Amino acid sequence: MTYGEQTGRSRGRRAIPLVLAVVVGLVLVLVVRALVTGGGDDDAQQRADGSGQRTGCTPLHVTASSEKAALLARVAADYNRSGRTVDGSCVDVEVTSKASGGAMEALARGWDEKVDGPRPDVWTPASRSWSVLLEQRTAAQDKGDLVPAETPSIAQTPLVIAMPKPMAEALGWPDKPLGWADVLSLARDPKGWGGKGHAEWGAFKLGKTNPQFSTSGLNATIGTYFAATGRSSDLTAKDVSNPKVVAYVKAIEGSVVHYGDTTLTFLENLYQAAEAGRGLTYISAVTVEEKSVWDYNQGNPSGDPGTLGQRGKPRVPLVAVYPKEGTLVSDNPYVVLTAEWVDAAKKRAAADFLAFVTEPAQQKRFTDAAFRDAGGKPGGALTRDNGALPDRQFAVIDPPAPAVLDQVARSWESLRKRARVLLVLDTSGSMGGAVPGGGGSKLDLAKRAALQATTQLAPDDELGLWTFSTPAEGEANPYRELVPTGRVGAVLPAFKQKVGALEPDGGTALYTTTRDAVRQVQDTFDRSRINAVVVLTDGKNEYPPDNNLDRLLSDIGSEDTEASVRVFPIAYGTAADLDILKRIAASSRAAAYDASDPASIVNVLTAVLSNF
Repeated sequence: MTYGEQTGRSRGRRAIPLVLAVVVGLVLVLVVRALVTGGGDDDAQQRADGSGQRTGCTPLHVTASSEKAALLARVAADYNRSGRTVDGSCVDVEVTSKASGGAMEALARGWDEKVDGPRPDVWTPASRSWSVLLEQRTAAQDKGDLVPAETPSIAQTPLVIAMPKPMAEALGWPDKPLGWADVLSLARDPKGWGGKGHAEWGAFKLGKTNPQFSTSGLNATIGTYFAATGRSSDLTAKDVSNPKVVAYVKAIEGSVVHYGDTTLTFLENLYQAAEAGRGLTYISAVTVEEKSVWDYNQGNPSGDPGTLGQRGKPRVPLVAVYPKEGTLVSDNPYVVLTAEWVDAAKKRAAADFLAFVTEPAQQKRFTDAAFRDAGGKPGGALTRDNGALPDRQFAVIDPPAPAVLDQVARSWESLRKRARVLLVLDTSGSMGGAVPGGGGSKLDLAKRAALQATTQLAPDDELGLWTFSTPAEGEANPYRELVPTGRVGAVLPAFKQKVGALEPDGGTALYTTTRDAVRQVQDTFDRSRINAVVVLTDGKNEYPPDNNLDRLLSDIGSEDTEASVRVFPIAYGTAADLDILKRIAASSRAAAYDASDPASIVNVLTAVLSNF
């Protein structure tokens, strides 16, 4: 069935199974208060606790996937101002942003508000499959089912392979149907883009998010397995273990530059590279949702309506390739949780908010932001000029049976591109500071986080360990190599011992350490792996012999995009300079991470390692 044929049908609740995978990572919580801003008595009735909820109103907490949370929060704010009542009572809707996989994990284990943010009454992940996985997880723990019989869609958007327009046109876009087979052909061609007459673009480079964390990454992984079989349905366990299928998927994974935790990492880096005239050598394609192509082409890779128009359109636009082999659709279900805290009043409030969201006026807000509406119909934002082909017919892939899908998820770990990571830890004196709320010092927490996060790496990934502060008496360098880079399976015992023995002392020699760490990885660059440096620091550069940031940025910003070492800095604690760390990351075409709350370091470091 093509997507065009499907959109007129009521989708209801389908029994779509999903991967029994460990979805971990960064919990980035953006709480958007749904305030009543009309003034007068309503404002006076806001509670003294500062929550923004009015006395006597039914509070409704909605947890939404990150790509639509900001828009849904604006819809909620208008709902709160609308004067609507349910059984004579006003309703205050509050929207919280949380990655679909992270929200599923939090609900499955019991939702801790101190860790996970406001507990939802309504959950709207990117895909219905996450709610099916939640059912499976709670059933396995003999817990009550949190998912109701009906989970209607509030908006839709298909997975696409987004490509810089000149590259897509070189393959025949928009007239020629394209897909995973074309990606495979380029990935396997030793000439790369040279085989298409564009040697200046180098090798084919794919951007893909981690499928154990991200919906687009998961859908792309499922899609490549289907493409390898030549079918759009009925994937079997025998297919997944077929050597030809395995070789197909592994070849595509081998073209990945790194695995991001979110597509924003790739889109923001592509925007910056394009502005610097390097957009066609940074990345060749990235698997994202159709809506994200429109966001990028407006100069707004984050998709946040609040930042739309703040930057100009990119110099090189993206276009959407709808895989000719078929693709999956993110259907954004509305899940009113069947939990003991969701009482009858909340359920009626949730039903009224759903009715508001699905009214034509609100649906137009979604289609104006390049979603398709709840029935799958595109709006005016999706045009060829904006990189989309709204009339393109494509087969819709439903995920396979649970056991097969679990097999797909597990096999990705063995087929993914391997990593070569140098972990560089700040051990300056400030790392000895106590963390509010207990748990030891910042260094104690960082040590525990490093040991826990490295469990994500496979035995045949490679890992090394440096520490840095300022040179001790008699030392030439401010950093020390504690564990030479080697296979994880071989170096992990030494890594654990060295990490466990770390003590804080000295200042912060950030620039010299970062530069020399990149040089060491560059000197032994392995083109078959993701080569990266992860730098965790709680301060600013405090090393007078090397305080030239511009020189550092120039040194690590290699023009050789075929042999780029990516730097992923972590700003640990409030004294770290996140803006400078973002500049360091951008120069190496990577991403910086914010762990200003030291208690978040386990989640942050786990998210960083999800890039590999």
